[in-house]
Amino acid sequence: MTHLRCILRKAGEERESMKKMRIRGTKEWKEKAILVGTLDLVTILGSYFLALLLRFDFLFSSIDPSYVEGFLRSILPWAAVTIAVFYFCRLYHSIWSLASTAELLAILRAYLILLPVYWVLKVVLKLHMPRSYYVVGFIINFCMTTGMRFSYRVLRTQINDIRHGGRAVERIMLIGGGAAGQMLIKEMQNSSRVNAKICCVIDDNPNKKGRFIEGIEIVGNRYDIVNMAKKYRIDTIIYAIPSNDLKERTAILNICKETQCRLRTIPGMYQLVNDEVRVSMLRDVDIADLLGREQVSVNNDEILTSIKGLTVLVTGGGGSIGSELCRQIAKANPRQLIIFEIYENNAYEIQQELKRRYPELNLVTLIGSVRNTSRINDVMKTYRPDVVFHAAAHKHVPLMEDSPNEAIKNNVFGTYKTAMAAAENGVHKFVLISTDKAVNPTNIMGASKRLCEMVVQMMDRRYADTSFVAVRFGNVLGSNGSVIPLFKKQIAEGGPVTVTDKRVIRYFMTIPEAVSLVLQAAYYATGGEIFILEMGDPVKIDDMARNLIRLSGFTPDVDIPIVYTGLRPGEKLYEELLMGEEGMQETANRKIHIGKPIEMDDAWFMDKLRELDEASRAESDDIRRLVSEVVPTYHYQNTRQKEKTTV
Repeated sequence: MTHLRCILRKAGEERESMKKMRIRGTKEWKEKAILVGTLDLVTILGSYFLALLLRFDFLFSSIDPSYVEGFLRSILPWAAVTIAVFYFCRLYHSIWSLASTAELLAILRAYLILLPVYWVLKVVLKLHMPRSYYVVGFIINFCMTTGMRFSYRVLRTQINDIRHGGRAVERIMLIGGGAAGQMLIKEMQNSSRVNAKICCVIDDNPNKKGRFIEGIEIVGNRYDIVNMAKKYRIDTIIYAIPSNDLKERTAILNICKETQCRLRTIPGMYQLVNDEVRVSMLRDVDIADLLGREQVSVNNDEILTSIKGLTVLVTGGGGSIGSELCRQIAKANPRQLIIFEIYENNAYEIQQELKRRYPELNLVTLIGSVRNTSRINDVMKTYRPDVVFHAAAHKHVPLMEDSPNEAIKNNVFGTYKTAMAAAENGVHKFVLISTDKAVNPTNIMGASKRLCEMVVQMMDRRYADTSFVAVRFGNVLGSNGSVIPLFKKQIAEGGPVTVTDKRVIRYFMTIPEAVSLVLQAAYYATGGEIFILEMGDPVKIDDMARNLIRLSGFTPDVDIPIVYTGLRPGEKLYEELLMGEEGMQETANRKIHIGKPIEMDDAWFMDKLRELDEASRAESDDIRRLVSEVVPTYHYQNTRQKEKTTV
């Protein structure tokens, strides 16, 4: 009840706030409408009096007194009718700081209405004025009405230029001379908060070259970007073509990054449709914009339906993948979401974020290790989750090469203990987050994750009531410990940017993409599958480093050096997503495939797990050899981390 009262109080406060804003907005509009109406009255009086003076060569004494009397008798009714028509045509409802074609059409519509109205008024008032009085007065009044309104926009622009000392701090090139670009130009020209100036526009339509959009010249097409950036001393390029497909977008952005300018972009097409393109919505172009493939899409309705009303446990819920899993699961309105994390700072951060974004969410945040049998069993027994996403793992390849026994303890036996607890406490689905490094591994981290996959498949055969599956994908852009945050930090420090080998290639996804596919794979799961996510084409790490340097406004090997450090222990030049013997099975989503389970002797595998458990707890130097006996595709260099010496 207390929580309900709090919600109702907040809703009441929001309604009151909106009411005050509407009242304040109405008051401001009335004040501005009265001011503009007064100015219209002055222009009407001035226009027709000027027309009368023109008829008599500006000699007031030459004007026939009957004409002066006719002017004085008719001008107030004339003005009242004009202002009424202006109001009817909503000339007092426009935002004149953004005046454009629509406002001009509204003025033309008003004056077309005024033509017959003026004729009727002339007949009613029995006016007998010179014909030039009506024609010239009408034209002067139209020009003054239009000029007054559009001059406000010009003055705003000039005032902004004066405020910036004649030159804006940030000089901008706009890519795209369409509706989105026009909206941005309008807002930038009329905002007192934007300390920038659009200097030129680029558009591939040859018919637009040399023409102007909101006073800004279209100076060329994509192939003129580099030269025009130099000519106009551009600081920032804004990409404003939301309708372009990914191939065109990538091609243009690849040209833009040669300019050393900061790159920004508008979010997407639907914002344009909803008239939501604003300066505040611009974002920096990220390396993900240059991956050269479409964003992965999933059937969110299926996912939300499958999770709604369930209790979901996410181990490693504070990590990069785990926290995004929690965000997307929270949207699905689960009965309860349980975050299980060993690192309390990460757990606290995602807990607070979800509380802010989803105040109604039944959220439980627990600290503990998946290596602790008693703790994970107690969690499963207490909360009885329906679905478990197991994202807790050690994943740093070089660190695990130095601590191989920890990789086995945490990854393999953390998975085994969590899976056992899930099976014994009625969990319906258990989803392991795996990696492409598990395929033909050359490092202990990848080999440990392959063991995790084997554990999951064994558990699925042994426990019919729980569906055990694994989801395998490649590198995730922006995740903790990935190359992008490292490169950004190195660039911020002035370099050098370190790349292990010029030939290294990797598969990449964004975190939301990967997690959306993990959730849909869980929806497809029946038990025993290893789901493999389609990662698109692999990307050279060297190209990624150079692109990121250019996106940051620097030149590779000139401003920021690139240093090649050599492959680290256990690192491959390229990663694979599928082992040769697994085969490939399609799913309803062409971005998700299923690797065929490999037959295995479960009793033999359990014996080997016990051997690995004992060896890892004893900090064995021989752990790699023992792992290779269980994972025959694991190829490693026999470099022991501890050297026994005699004194």
